[in-house]
Amino acid sequence: MTAPKTKLHKGDLPAGLTFPNGVAIDTETLGLNPHRDRLCLVQLSSGDGTAHLVKFDGKDYSAPRLKALLTDPKVLKIFHFARFDIAVLEQYLGVATAPIYCTKIASKLSRTYTDRHGLKDLVGELLGIELSKQQQSSDWGASELSDSQKAYAANDVLHLHAVKTKLDMMLAREGREGFANEAFKFLPTRARLDLAGFEEDDIFAH
Repeated sequence: MTAPKTKLHKGDLPAGLTFPNGVAIDTETLGLNPHRDRLCLVQLSSGDGTAHLVKFDGKDYSAPRLKALLTDPKVLKIFHFARFDIAVLEQYLGVATAPIYCTKIASKLSRTYTDRHGLKDLVGELLGIELSKQQQSSDWGASELSDSQKAYAANDVLHLHAVKTKLDMMLAREGREGFANEAFKFLPTRARLDLAGFEEDDIFAH
């Protein structure tokens, strides 16, 4: 296996970059409150061993090429816990990301033998790769990212295509692809509910 490559971009994706096999996406923020904690980094990969990191300065979120990709109906966006990421992307970039695949939802529907659905657990079990989460709580708003931060950010997207392939087989085996697809379609609405203040409410409860 070739060593992964990490490419850092300031404010937007470079011109001419395409993701014909879908794009794995993750975000890094200053915290877990989209209204308070700004978007600092968006990581993307086509599953080819290269991660593209788009760093924002907190002032300019114009990013026309990134926005065009997020809203392109022909390109599948693969997330782990898409609910948070697409809410942050809508809050700061002003776009509704679609279409979406969420490996956390796919895992919960197919891996019912466990309650461990974190990315580290999925990559470890399904791919046999150990991920480090050491930089999870670091300062993503720093003017310069460390090599360990960039490596951590890259790892959050480099394996999502392979994880999706494994989960798709499990969903098909258990006959739950339909449930997964309908859940993915609802995610943009769930994210907007979070942004509207309903993040702690189960709207389907009695």
